[in-house]
Amino acid sequence: MPAASGHSDDGANSQGSNERSDVRNDQRNGQARNGAPADRKPMVRAIGIVNRFGAQVVHDHLDMEVVENEVFGIVGGSGTGKSVLLRTILGLQRPQEGSIRLEGRDITKLSESELRTVKARYGVTFQQGALFTSLTVIQNVQLPMIEHVKLTPRMRDELAMLKIRLVGLPAEAAQKYPSQLSGGMIKRAALARALALDPRLLFLDEPTSGLDPISAASFDELMMELQSQLKLTVVMITHDLDTIFRTCNRVGVIVDKKMQTDTLEGIVQHEHPWIRAYFHGERASARGPGRAEHGESR
Repeated sequence: MPAASGHSDDGANSQGSNERSDVRNDQRNGQARNGAPADRKPMVRAIGIVNRFGAQVVHDHLDMEVVENEVFGIVGGSGTGKSVLLRTILGLQRPQEGSIRLEGRDITKLSESELRTVKARYGVTFQQGALFTSLTVIQNVQLPMIEHVKLTPRMRDELAMLKIRLVGLPAEAAQKYPSQLSGGMIKRAALARALALDPRLLFLDEPTSGLDPISAASFDELMMELQSQLKLTVVMITHDLDTIFRTCNRVGVIVDKKMQTDTLEGIVQHEHPWIRAYFHGERASARGPGRAEHGESR
């Protein structure tokens, strides 16, 4: 993807150098950043984020970092601003304070045209799939291609069918409308659209909500297979404990308007009352003896 016009590449290169310097410093010190491997490049960094709506402060100097090729889960109680944070990271709204860096580039300082170029570098699935109901599956998958790249209709069809097959949908699903799909198929179609432009970053908002346990487990397995094959960095908002324990390398919990981050094994031992209640409450206990205590994961 060519560089966007308006801002010079020098700023982006300088930010990228700073990111690499941070990683090198961590390596020399033998440290891991909030449980993250010290030798991996930061892909997403939220630094000192403040989001407020009138007098209501949602995030108060929140920090978050996601490194390449990991699955990072975002957890929090109702009203803690999980979706607000995701919208901020995606550039759909600007924070009152702080910065968001995607692959080293501060998107809070970009113009709308520059931000449009950045958006082509990541994929997103929203709650309930958010497919356009008046379009078929293949037309939904083709939308990012139409918006961001120049392809012939035949090339769009071939590429869209490749993505549809990639997420495990049958070929006949391409010509169906969302109303003709099951909940699990809608999730997969939305994932195919998110992968349309071969992104390195994938954002998932409650990817297994509304699915039965078998369908949810199947989607988790699909996501992990794609993450491994395509070398994706995945940021996922979820309240599904099974999904968290099956898929996440690290977890960031929004509490007290900030974020507490650690490995899955570390976060379940955190002393914050809400975090302990979440990972050691009745729902966690129902997953089976010892699983929450020991942070069973992939």
